Amino acid sequence: MGGLAVWMTARGAGSPVPEVAKHTTTGTSTKQKSFLPKEIRGVHVTMMLASLEGKLAEYANLTNEGLNTIELDVKDENGTVAFSSPEAPLADQVRAADNYYNPARVAKQLHAQGIYLIGRIAVFEDPVLSARRPDLAIQRSDGSTWLDYRGLGWSNEYSKTVWDYNVSIAKAAAKAGFDEIQFDYVRFPSDGPIESAVWPGKVNESQSTTIAHFLKYASSQLKPLGVRVSADVFGLAATNELGVGQSPKQMARYVDALSPMVYPSHFGAGQFGLPDPQATPGMTVGYALSDFNTAIRGSKAELVPWIQDFSMGHDFTPSDIQDEILAVRDSGARGFLIWNASGDYTPGTLGPES
Repeated sequence: MGGLAVWMTARGAGSPVPEVAKHTTTGTSTKQKSFLPKEIRGVHVTMMLASLEGKLAEYANLTNEGLNTIELDVKDENGTVAFSSPEAPLADQVRAADNYYNPARVAKQLHAQGIYLIGRIAVFEDPVLSARRPDLAIQRSDGSTWLDYRGLGWSNEYSKTVWDYNVSIAKAAAKAGFDEIQFDYVRFPSDGPIESAVWPGKVNESQSTTIAHFLKYASSQLKPLGVRVSADVFGLAATNELGVGQSPKQMARYVDALSPMVYPSHFGAGQFGLPDPQATPGMTVGYALSDFNTAIRGSKAELVPWIQDFSMGHDFTPSDIQDEILAVRDSGARGFLIWNASGDYTPGTLGPES
């Protein structure tokens, strides 16, 4: 979810739980019915947090407050894959697959509590794959791996092998019982010396067309497995050409939902005519979602925005979160996902609409 300066939120993978053997998936889905809620009310959980004994159960117990969805890292922006699977042999070959949790067990555990499970896959920002398979990376003119301003490598958005790598990981999660796959970092890099970047096999088409084609391909591979497909987008993408290939109109053709990151802290002074968008979080979220509704009009895609539960230059309060949620509901969105980088969510904000 990082990039464009303020969209850079560090999420370390931490250390996996030590085990003798890696967690693996089976070839059969554990899903027996649809857990898709009428209104999605969810939080994000990192693979590191999920690996801590009893921690996932703590998040699942938020059902007592109204939670019905958990979005769990399957592959994060560090390039780490949470588990090993025969569906994704390249993840083992590049030593990206680790031991954070057993996906089938997690799906069974959360489904037993009626929780809808979304698997997050950070696609093109991939320091592991780009370092260990430089032929699959964005490169410099000398053939070395291109790095952004944070020193991170990205995989090549035009590479079918990269597409298949990420889709294979998504398939592993789907077959283990995840209900939805959400693609993050499904874009070109926004930060770094872009002028020196070289994409082997670059296609003569717009960046937004390339990203849309990836989502079309991924959906064609995943929908037969019975999962929904969604994608994260920058909160400014509805009305701005950001140079990263995110066109909500094009992306919406191939996914079930878009999740714009409409964090009020990430909108500058004067955006939507507001002197300080973070001081009026409900208005900011409402204006942003109005733009997204316009951008995807005519598609079947739903909006399930990411909203803010963290302080960034402004003390964010429970009433601020409630204002965001009211704006989401007024927009007609399918629900919301709440973001906090440390996984520390404010109590009392997940209740259903009264």
